Amino acid sequence: MTSLTAVRNRAVGALGRVSMYRFVLVALGLLAVVAFVLTLTGQLAGEPLALPATVVVLVVAIAAVDAVAQRLIGRAWRVESAVITALILLFVLRPTLDPAGLAGIAIAGVAASASKYLIAWRGRHILNPAAAGATILTVLSIPLPDLGASAWWIGSPVLAIPVIVLGGLVLVRTEKVRVVLVFLAVAVGIALVRTFVQYAEVGIAVDGTVISSVLWSSPFLFLGAFMLSEPLTLPPRRRQQYLVAAIVGALAGWPILIGEISLGQERALIIGNLVAFAFAWRAAVRLQFVGRSAPTPSVRELTFRAHRGFRFQPGQYLELEVPHARPDARGTRREFSIVSAPAELPEVRIAMRDGSQSSYKRALAGVEPGRELPVTGVWGDFVLPARTDAKVLLVAAGIGVTPFVSQLRQMRLAGERRDVVMVYVASTAEELAFRDDIVAAGIPVLVVTRDEPADLPESWSWAGAARLDAARLAALVPDLGERHAFVSGPPRLIADLAPALGRARSLTTDAFAGY
Repeated sequence: MTSLTAVRNRAVGALGRVSMYRFVLVALGLLAVVAFVLTLTGQLAGEPLALPATVVVLVVAIAAVDAVAQRLIGRAWRVESAVITALILLFVLRPTLDPAGLAGIAIAGVAASASKYLIAWRGRHILNPAAAGATILTVLSIPLPDLGASAWWIGSPVLAIPVIVLGGLVLVRTEKVRVVLVFLAVAVGIALVRTFVQYAEVGIAVDGTVISSVLWSSPFLFLGAFMLSEPLTLPPRRRQQYLVAAIVGALAGWPILIGEISLGQERALIIGNLVAFAFAWRAAVRLQFVGRSAPTPSVRELTFRAHRGFRFQPGQYLELEVPHARPDARGTRREFSIVSAPAELPEVRIAMRDGSQSSYKRALAGVEPGRELPVTGVWGDFVLPARTDAKVLLVAAGIGVTPFVSQLRQMRLAGERRDVVMVYVASTAEELAFRDDIVAAGIPVLVVTRDEPADLPESWSWAGAARLDAARLAALVPDLGERHAFVSGPPRLIADLAPALGRARSLTTDAFAGY
């Protein structure tokens, strides 16, 4: 398990250099190229020119609605989002050159884009856009069959390996591997049970060919990797995500007929989206910017005031949107760990490191006090054990200290007593951010910096200048095996510490690859 953790975190670090939108777009684009080549060579049924024709119709329809809607609400238009939705619908709908069929595809594209604005809550869309578009077309196809309906041709066996490879990379990038594995286990398991029951009813024995067809000819892999994993339509906590994954898997694995419409595939996902919204509907709010400060020369803390019922748990993160003109490839949203404690509401604080001047950071630096910014949601399971007598180890690197500051502030304000040890890694002594908050918590802190700090508090000690690795961590924390470990920092650090952290009673990580 330790080696798998190291590999996963190294992969997250490498893939994290590319924005999520850009990465998903490239993966879907490669999958479309593979499908086009297979169609040209006759390994995949259909007209080769139908694929590019369908993509063009979808992109035009979706981009047109996006451009108008974004102009009306005063936000920058991102063509990447439109192309991603178009490429997903390409694999869900049946590509065609028939004029009526292309009209139906255009309708699906318009419905998909419109759903992001018409079926939304406080700036966050509720339904997966591609699933919404495909569902609208399927409903319309009942009285108007020439328009076509969802076909999920992506379930062809010749596309299984490309979907597994590219979809797997997307899941590593979005860190939703476990959630989608739950979905696949439920969907495939129920689909196999359904197959056995249906074959038994007609007296036909189930052989390996039938089982292989269920495993390799289903669209489950694509649905899980490219649609279910969409962060904005998942609930905030991991156990809630598992529940949604199981619900979608059950409905996709054994479609339920309601009249002429089946609750399978995209309709199953829409039901899962609604369940997720029930968990997360209070998380999308607006924050009013109050001001900024500089805890260290390279760290900026931003203070906001929350309106309405903003809620979070210490250690969770929010996604903050800063609309601005000409955003770069990473867009107008970023995730930030919350520095303040729930007990300090309505005040909300986040922090970030100065450095790369992305369009987002420049826009955020220019925000004036009084301006309101949308928070699209609060997520994360980086929360301390519910039992206050559980022994805890906190390992923070640089700006990775922020979720721990929230936890320690809440502990102090709530009067909790916990056995907590912190290992704090920073480049220099002056980069030890939020010292006062950590000191106020009264916990022992082991500092790893290049230079020895001159004025460490009584409960703090310098652990030396050598790089923190698994052997050093084990030596610094002799009772590591008795502690629940929480690590927040670059994926490379987490991977380096994995051999030692595998001895902890549990391990929770909060990896980030920067902005």
